[in-house]
Amino acid sequence: MKPKTNWVLDDNNPILREKAIPLTLPVNKQDQKLINRMVKYVDASYENQATALNIRSGIALAGPQVGLNKQVIYVHFSENGIEHKYLIANPKVVATSADFAYLSRGEGCLSVSQDIKGIVKRRNKIIVNAYDLLTKQNIGIDAIGLLAICLQHEIDHLSGVLYYDRIDRLNPEHTLQEWIKY
Repeated sequence: MKPKTNWVLDDNNPILREKAIPLTLPVNKQDQKLINRMVKYVDASYENQATALNIRSGIALAGPQVGLNKQVIYVHFSENGIEHKYLIANPKVVATSADFAYLSRGEGCLSVSQDIKGIVKRRNKIIVNAYDLLTKQNIGIDAIGLLAICLQHEIDHLSGVLYYDRIDRLNPEHTLQEWIKY
């Protein structure tokens, strides 16, 4: 189902292939308006309001997806009773595990209206340093599993990379036994 609103850009929009620039702090009013749009969209999904708003449900967005070509990400979802909620600026992956992981059902993206099937290999654990716009402080996020995969997916958006760019074109379902499946 396509959103009625133009909240999220489609993958054919050239901004999604550009490298995002750092978000300047404090955030100016124009940028804040687009950041608020990201938060409203993802929170509507989190609160099971996606159908009522006629939008696709999702757990995260990156600035470029709403037309803000700056390094900002919003993540909000629950997993195993733990709520993950981060509104971060200028994220940097500072450490990764040697082990890999993937989502067994494949990844999806709010900017990709026709899901593309295939396995996306990601690091199972990462540490991300960023500025948290919710707490107004620098933070480190020690992420594993779905949170790590989600952060890598959104950070890819900041580099102009879409999830399907990481699918093996010759063997889209390729996995190795040692990769961790979620």
